[in-house]
Amino acid sequence: MTTTTHRHYSPLRCATLAFAISFLPVAHAQPSASLAAPNSAVQPTVEVIHFWVSQSEKKALNVYRQAWKSLGGKWNDLPTKDKQAELTIVSDRIANGYPPTVMQWFGNEGSQELPAMGVVQDIEEVATADHWREFLPKNVVDRISYKGRVYFAPTNLHAENWLWTSRKIFDQLKLPSPTSWDSLLDSAAKIKAAGYIPIARGSGTWETSLIFHDIIYSFYGAEAYVRLMSGSDPQAAMKPEMLKALGILRRLSAFVEPAKPGKTWADATLSVGRGRAGMQFMGDWAKGELTEAGLVADKDFRCTLAPGTESIYFVVVDAFAFPITSNANDRRSQLLFARQVMNTDNQLAFNRVKGSIPVRTDIQRNNLDACGKIGLDLISRKGGQVAVQSLTMPSQMSKGWTDVVADFLNDSKMTPESAQRQLTEVLMQK
Repeated sequence: MTTTTHRHYSPLRCATLAFAISFLPVAHAQPSASLAAPNSAVQPTVEVIHFWVSQSEKKALNVYRQAWKSLGGKWNDLPTKDKQAELTIVSDRIANGYPPTVMQWFGNEGSQELPAMGVVQDIEEVATADHWREFLPKNVVDRISYKGRVYFAPTNLHAENWLWTSRKIFDQLKLPSPTSWDSLLDSAAKIKAAGYIPIARGSGTWETSLIFHDIIYSFYGAEAYVRLMSGSDPQAAMKPEMLKALGILRRLSAFVEPAKPGKTWADATLSVGRGRAGMQFMGDWAKGELTEAGLVADKDFRCTLAPGTESIYFVVVDAFAFPITSNANDRRSQLLFARQVMNTDNQLAFNRVKGSIPVRTDIQRNNLDACGKIGLDLISRKGGQVAVQSLTMPSQMSKGWTDVVADFLNDSKMTPESAQRQLTEVLMQK
């Protein structure tokens, strides 16, 4: 997450990047620079472009920065305000023949366009030598691979379908943890009557879509949800379940904090942790912000999965990718960097700050808090995860979908039937 916009997880579908690559005269991977034979005369150096700029994100990234420096390496930081800004810079630099060494990205179906277009090179040498396939969930291996070779180094697993609640407010009003949409709405009404914000949010339209996707899953179920979110079945949006989901969202609109320009998801998160708001629908990066602010799980806030999604993890795989380079020293640095990403100590330290769970399933459960243990159980179980909407829909379709959902929440005059038709039209664009 960032404090300016959500990481947005929009898939690659990058016409801009493809255009840039078409003008790239030299972009062929060289034979792998072996980790076993480093050139000790050259300081390993990486330039890392990323959009982790919130307080907890910067602190989490610093785990890898310090690990790199402990190897005697040099780290050049290139932060950007959001994913689109990163993409613009990477496209320009690829077109001009000097790509960064490392780029923050995601492990998802859309990201496989990067290796398909010849933008990044594989790190199979490290993945094989360090036996990644033995401790990574199979669905993660599939997402970071292309044609059987590993291309991305995953840092962590986030989930979008969390509900964060204020312990102060829930205890004061003697409210149970919501286990259904009706019970959540009942709690929201009581929180509002007590003078608190029932459901906190920032100004990003994507925040509304997080709420809606939880609702959709609870009505559609796993199989239909995947078809809908991938855009492969536009008519799925015309099912009666969609009207039921929109009905719940409309009822929730009476309790969702109005969007205020400049207010971020992180601001909304802290309002829950500090007892000014009762609830927030947000991914587990929220826990990173809460922890960074000195707030404690079960003391200041509680975490549960949203009603109807208790048996599933809406998974986001954060990762690093490695742009094609003809420089042998840069290539060696990339391989060393990939190895550091998967280091057990680094995984634990990074994820404690980031709010996510380590991508390694061999990390002991006692290293995780209550929220992390829930996530570990789900990612370790077959069928316990689905990809988030914004990683499965093409980017323009995802934006159109999110805009319709936000308009519906904010405009009481828009009927559920009208929103349903508009969502179907968005899906038909694929």
